[in-house]
Amino acid sequence: MHPNPDHGSIRFIDLFAGMGGFRAGFEKAALKLNIKPICVYTSEIKPSAIKFYSDNFEPIDSEDITNKNESEIPMFDVLLAGFPCQAFSSAGKREGFLDTRGTLFFDIERIIKHHQPSGFILENVEGLVNHDKKIKENEIGQTLETILASLKNLGYAVTWKVLDSSDFGLAQLRRRIFIVGTKNSKVSLNGFKKTKITLANILEKGLPLEKSKTIELLLKHYKISELPGKSLKDKRGGLNNIHSWEIELKGKTTKVQRELLNELLKARRNKKWGDIKNIVWMDGMPLTLKEIKTFFTHPNLKKLLDDLVDKGYIAYEHPKDLVRIGTGLNKKLVRKERLDLPKGYNIVAGKLSFEISKILDPNGLTPTLVATDLDRMMVIERRGLRRLSITEMLRLFGFEDSMVVNMKRNEIVDLLGNSVPVNIVEAVSERLLRIILQKENYEAIVDNTLTAKQEALFI
Repeated sequence: MHPNPDHGSIRFIDLFAGMGGFRAGFEKAALKLNIKPICVYTSEIKPSAIKFYSDNFEPIDSEDITNKNESEIPMFDVLLAGFPCQAFSSAGKREGFLDTRGTLFFDIERIIKHHQPSGFILENVEGLVNHDKKIKENEIGQTLETILASLKNLGYAVTWKVLDSSDFGLAQLRRRIFIVGTKNSKVSLNGFKKTKITLANILEKGLPLEKSKTIELLLKHYKISELPGKSLKDKRGGLNNIHSWEIELKGKTTKVQRELLNELLKARRNKKWGDIKNIVWMDGMPLTLKEIKTFFTHPNLKKLLDDLVDKGYIAYEHPKDLVRIGTGLNKKLVRKERLDLPKGYNIVAGKLSFEISKILDPNGLTPTLVATDLDRMMVIERRGLRRLSITEMLRLFGFEDSMVVNMKRNEIVDLLGNSVPVNIVEAVSERLLRIILQKENYEAIVDNTLTAKQEALFI
């Protein structure tokens, strides 16, 4: 199907639709060009996403794309798909095409092959670029190589680029790969006009403060002016980290114990311990009393350590080695305790250890927001702290304040953590639409950043 700009409309499908970020951005771009966007098919299986999408766009039913015959999908001009990213994400196990979710790209491929639309826009996490890279010097990994080659073989001119939402008027660092293709010519993903804002631009005023033991202790040990940009975590050191023992979150600590914990925090990461224990090094290894004595001396060292174990600041545990389990495609490397090696003392540093992960700096940007962290970010309100409001969270992804949210807070947090930045979609969609609709006054930007290898393989 080939759209005719004289007809004033364009038909699109929205796969793995989530909460509608792709649709929101695409529709904005189309309307900016005086083109009526018509969504002819939507696919989503997550109940909370279906509810949000239905409340804000149009009612949809649960539709598993893997069970949908491509011939049953109405004809369309543009395919939009932010296909599930867990298979390639650094936050997941990065199993790629060995993960069932990774194979969802092939559903996109069969739909494009059958319908031969004028164009498509795909989105995924930045980790897709290097996933399954066999040779370090290669620019991309085999997974992305497979995806791009497949799209090229379907007859499309394809370009890709990692874009950051902070360059598109959002107060969030969120880098995502966008893959775009048309039948006509390649769409440049270079030269977008950068629009910068800070968190202060989207914050609401006068909202209720949070009250908790952690907040009380933070404000007891630090001035409110010292908190912006600080993270609460025990895994790393650094000026921007506040450790649990520094605010005595798990119980009283002496000055000597705090010095001991700070030294242990650094020493446990030394790669020499892997050689000494004859195991594969990991970032943060339990050290025996004898090993700790090599960098920290005190007449009551064991007593100091055991007290910190009792309070939960450190754990007394066996070291873990990297072992291979399973066979064939199910073969993988996992960490397992080496019960034959002596126990040691290790910092308790779980990723979700504390109710607060970061106090955001209003003059800066948020880090990449994921579901597990989004509701543990704090902002300063007057002389206290509070969580981000739902309106603020929506703004950080480019959604309008008018979006209807008829669901629990934890459900919208979960959806947003996996959402596409609306502003990037709008910018990329406008470029794609100008090409496939042959709109006037479009100045094509020649993409000179592609390597010769990329040109040969994918364009």
